[in-house]
This record gives sequence, structure tokens and C-alpha cells, in this order.
Amino acid sequence: MNPLLSTAALPAFASIKPEHIQPAMTELLAAASQALERATDAATPADYEQLSATLGVATERLGAAWGAVGHLNAVANTPELREAYNAALPAITEFFTRQGADERLFAKYKAIAQSPAAAQLNPARQQALKHWLRDFVLSGADLTGAAKTRFAAIQERSAELGQQFSEHVLDATDGFAYYASATELAGVPADVLTATRAAAEAEGKDGHKLTLHFPCYLPVMQYAESSALRERLYTAYVTRASELGAKPELDNSAIIEELLRLRHEEAALLGFANFAEAAMVSKMASSPAQVLEFLRDLAARARPFAVKDLAELRAFAATELGLAEMQVWDNAYASEKLKEARYAFSDQEVRQYFTVPRVLQGLFDIIERLFNVKIVEQTAEVWHDSVRFYRLDRAGELVGQFYLDLYARPGKRPGAWMDEVRSRWARPDGVQQTPVAQLVCNFASPVGTKGQERPALLTHDDVTTLFHEFGHGLHHLLTQVNELGVSGISGVEWDAVELPSQFMENFCWEWEVLQQLTQHVDSGEPLPRALFDKMTAAKNFQSGLQTLRQIEFSLFDMRLHAEPGAESAVQAVLDEVRAEVAVSKTAPFNRSQHSFSHIFAGGYSAGYYSYKWAELLSADAWSAFEVEGVFNAATGQRYLQNILEVGGSRDAMDNFKAFRGREPTIDALLRHQGMATA
Repeated sequence: MNPLLSTAALPAFASIKPEHIQPAMTELLAAASQALERATDAATPADYEQLSATLGVATERLGAAWGAVGHLNAVANTPELREAYNAALPAITEFFTRQGADERLFAKYKAIAQSPAAAQLNPARQQALKHWLRDFVLSGADLTGAAKTRFAAIQERSAELGQQFSEHVLDATDGFAYYASATELAGVPADVLTATRAAAEAEGKDGHKLTLHFPCYLPVMQYAESSALRERLYTAYVTRASELGAKPELDNSAIIEELLRLRHEEAALLGFANFAEAAMVSKMASSPAQVLEFLRDLAARARPFAVKDLAELRAFAATELGLAEMQVWDNAYASEKLKEARYAFSDQEVRQYFTVPRVLQGLFDIIERLFNVKIVEQTAEVWHDSVRFYRLDRAGELVGQFYLDLYARPGKRPGAWMDEVRSRWARPDGVQQTPVAQLVCNFASPVGTKGQERPALLTHDDVTTLFHEFGHGLHHLLTQVNELGVSGISGVEWDAVELPSQFMENFCWEWEVLQQLTQHVDSGEPLPRALFDKMTAAKNFQSGLQTLRQIEFSLFDMRLHAEPGAESAVQAVLDEVRAEVAVSKTAPFNRSQHSFSHIFAGGYSAGYYSYKWAELLSADAWSAFEVEGVFNAATGQRYLQNILEVGGSRDAMDNFKAFRGREPTIDALLRHQGMATA
């Protein structure tokens, strides 16, 4: 009774054990390989429906089972699970590489595209077919002989390296602990003190256990009065998984260099000048040059604001905090103090109003009101007892379901993300499959005080992160497209996939919305209008600095992947980018690239610019709601029908123009970030 072989609608997460992985993957891979042979057999007609029934069913089942394994590897990592995952990874990679490069299958799809029947396919199928033909070429289907063999070897090795990179970051993050005294933690919020003291007590240790997990790391950097403590944590954080880290065996330097070298080699095999050019084929942006121009133009617009931000911060640190020579580990502390002084509030004060139960209820109310659905909690097998499971209904019919995993813990990958359990699909057997998503964050857990557990508290940034991931979730869950390749977020250009997520962040700045999201943890009172007004005034605090930081990441990523040879000069490229766009120097020992999982293990290689690109789209989309009303039913339906429901079945620019009636402009983005000029 292997749970990974179950055909039940939902994975049996609580029942999946490491020993289930190898036998299940062996059986499912065999079935998928047999289906591939049947699909490519001369006796099988070049027919869309036939290929879907023959091959699509088997590969979807394999993908769903492997997805469950990969998800557990990310959120409930153990040595045994990691070993089983890594043992199965090469065979999984080999199959999907082989399928994507199979010239016989490519020929079948080309025959479909060239047949009179192609014109009779519905628009979603036509789009899926167009994407498949493109992806076959990008997967090496046109290669032959040694080139094809080498291409497949690159895919397998790259998957292995990406997994190693991610493991090193996780282990380096989990492996750090510093037991601080109460004196060292002067200024740190009480709930953080309670949580860190409890963590130390659980290990039978004195003091407070500090870690590099963000719910602990960030408040220490923001509030600890001890510059020495901030320096200790900062140094550990920015040297994670590098040659300067505590454990040399976790150094990602060689992995980064090899990954980049392999990516450029892969691009050359496909006939591209560099990896970034290959990556642009499936993006909205037309070329690396266009992306670089976009980023540098935005950097030029943001730079005067960043220079002003930094000058104000340094002056405040020197005169008010006694930090004549402000160090990089002082930035977060000085910034928080400046914000408190300028706007008369702190993140910690605001945090008392955002309890998880209230925020979730308010978020669900917004989704229900805007998109005409009902969210109901259900029970399902989960991977941790803090995980919750919900369904979305519309008019009594199931629309989709999602898991919600909110809290940080050891063995869970840092960050926040949405992932698919399964996608909407009109299955060949006539069954309508509904989508299921996993929404994952890493917030601080509820803390027990005096024998009672208080609800978990979120910063306003945490709330924004939650709304962001729900934007991705809604894009996946509310689709009305029935073709796997273009259902939900599938087939959406990578530099447009952040539009719905960043769009949802805007709700977190609306007074009408925050009244529904807030309830003081002690008094039960909603957020006062006066405090909201201070938050609004501070909304674009240091927006210039923050914009340049994102551009720094994006330029670094694009240059690494657009310049063959950059793999041998990674630090030099990063130093050049910082010299070009940053307004302040960073620590010479900063090795942030060694934990830059987005581009080395997370699918954003030559694509990190997507955040700023899609931010332009989302700001312009939100401007329609600003004009027509945040809860305007007609605007909400227009957004639902033209962005969320159509997913990847239409080009992202066509979706945007259908919603806004025109192409996007940068004006709304600059205005939202307080960088508009008269």
C-alpha cells in the first residue's frame, strides 16, 4: 500500500515515508516510459486527444507523485527523505529530459500543428500546442548524436547541482545557533525574547537561542541595541553556504560556477549566444538587452531618491544613535529607529494588530467578495500539525483546494512560495479535475505565555507576503482553462507570473481593507486610523534604496547568464554591478550569491528581473481599482475574467490589454513607490 501510487484526489502527505519513494518512482517511471513508446509508435495517430490520453495521463500521475515528494523535501526535510529524494532525482530528470527531446514525439506534435484539424482546436489547445513546439526546441529535440547526449547529461547534472545548492543553504541556515544573554538582547521585542528563551530551554541551555531563520534574525537586526550582536548575526547570515561560512563542506562556490558553465553550454548547443538569450524565448521581454535597458532606466530614476535616503539615514545614525561610522549591520537598526522618529510608530507596534486568525479571516473575506467564491476549512492529511487545508466553492460547486503552511521550523526551506499539487484539467476519461495548491510562508509561530498560547503575530511585511502568495494561489485556483499546459500559472510568461501576486499586495495599503484585517492581540481593537496614516506616510520609506537593491539582484542575475565566462568571475561581476547601481558599500565578506536560491535552485535564472517587470504590470492593473473602487464588482470581474481565469491560454500582454484596454506604462509604478517626478 504505497501512498505515492494512490489515485486518490489528494496526496496522503502524512503517510508518505522515504522508503516509499524508490519503488513508487520506479513503477511510475516504467508506466510513463511505456506511455511514451505508445504515443510515438507509428500506429498512434497524430491526434491531440489521442496523445493526451496516451501520454498525458501517465506523465501527469508521475509529476503529481514526484511533486509530493519534492514538496516534503522542501517543508519537512530529514536525512532519510533527502537521501531517498536524491536517489530518485536522476531517473526523474532523465525521463522528462528524454521526453522533452524525443524527436518522434516532436514529429507528432508538428504533424498536429500542420494538419487541417489544428485550426479546429479551441484557443487554449492552440496555445498549448504552440508552447509545446517551442519547448521541444528548447529541450533539445532538434539535436542529434553527441550533442543530444550531452544536452541530456547537462539536464541531469544541473538538477543535481540545484538540489545540492538548496540543501547547503538549508543546512547552513539550520546549523547556526548563538545563545545570547538577556543583556545582549536589550531592545529586542518581548515576544521574540519569549520564543528564543523557549528554544534554548527546549535544548536544556541557558540564555536565548538565536538562529538565522527570518522570524528571529530580522527583529534582532532591527531592534537589538548591541552592535556587536548585530554584527555577529549579520556576518553569519551573509556568509551562509560560502567559503567564509562555518562549515566548508557547505560552500556553494563550485556549484555556482559549474551551474553557470553548464547553462551557457546548454544554450550554445541550442544555438544561442548565451543562456539569457535562450531564457528570453519564453518571456514577455524580447531580449537580454531590453531587460538591461529596463533595469538601468529604472535605476537611474531611483538613484536620486536612494542617495537622499542614505544621506538621511547616515545623518540620523550619527547625530541620534552615536554611529558616526555606520556599518552594514547597523542599517536595519538605524532605519527602524529613523522610521520610529520620523513617523512615530514602529513595526513592532503595528504587529500587535495583525493576529493570524484575524488576517486570514479578512483575507478570505476579500477573496470571497471580489471573486464570488466561498472558502471553507476542511480536513486532509498534512505534513505538519500546524498546516491547514481549505476548499473554494462557487455556487455550491468545488473550484479548488489549498494547503496553508505558515510557520518557520527546522527542516523547512526559507522563504515563501506557492506550488501546485495538481492543475485544472478536463481529463481524457471525462472527469473534470480541479486545481489544488500549496501556500507556504515562514512566519514566527504562536508563542505560549503563562501557560496560554497567544495567536501568532505578523508584521505588515508578513501580511504583504501572505497576500502575495495568495495572488499566486488565486491565479492557479481560479483558472477556467482545461488544458494542462496552459491552465492556471502554467504557460504564463515567467516575467508576467508575478502580476497577480504583486497585485494582491496593494490591498494591504487600503484603509477599508485593514479595518477588516486587524484586531489588537490584547484589547481586540482594530488598527487606529492615526496609526494607519503614519504607516501610509511611511509606505515609501527608503523606496529608492529598496528599488536599487532589487535592481542589483536583477542585474547580477542577467549579467551572469548573458555573459559567457562570467562563471569564472562571479564575485567580480557582483562587485561591478554594485559599483554601478548601489549607493553604499557592502561588507567585503558579503557572499549573498551563495544563498541566492531563486536563480541557482528556484527557476528564476535570467529571470529575477521578473519581479520589477511584473511590478510595473501589477501597479498599472491596480490603478484601475484605484479609479473604479477597491471592491468594485465590475472591475473585479473584469480582472478575474481577463487575468486569473485565462491563465497561460493567451499571451500575457493580450491579457493585460484586455483588462486595461491598453499596454502598460511605468507611471503607476513610479507613483506607487513615491518616485514620480513632476
